[in-house]
Amino acid sequence: MDCVTNLTHLSRAYARDQRIVKTDEFSSVFRLRPIQRTAHFVLYARANQLAKARLGVVVAKRFAPRAVTRNAVKRTARELFRHSMLPAVDCIVRLSKPVNAKSGPAVTTALKTALRAELTQLLKSAVPAMNQATAQATAQAAVSATVSAP
Repeated sequence: MDCVTNLTHLSRAYARDQRIVKTDEFSSVFRLRPIQRTAHFVLYARANQLAKARLGVVVAKRFAPRAVTRNAVKRTARELFRHSMLPAVDCIVRLSKPVNAKSGPAVTTALKTALRAELTQLLKSAVPAMNQATAQATAQAAVSATVSAP
């Protein structure tokens, strides 16, 4: 029974192949204009040639001065990404406005709830744009394969 539970847990893990980790991968996604914005976040996306979606999260210290807050933002973004059914795209979620002041508590239940709601809305509203980007990339690949065929 324990093995089954562990396997189920692993299937929902945020594996390394679901992360954008290299600088050039981040740069290639940042070159495109954002596909979605909310009050605190900007979402960039680019179709990839892989079988699954990948995520990068950028949380600047000037917008979340405490490490606890930055980690909470990243953790929430990763959790929602894992549970979303996104097409094969590279996504970057970037915090673009301050989420709390340095004088108050680092993370509150209200802040976590607000972050979760905003990130959920960001990912859900961006799915149609991501599907369109994936379809365009597939069409371009098909055209280039046809052109290069003898």
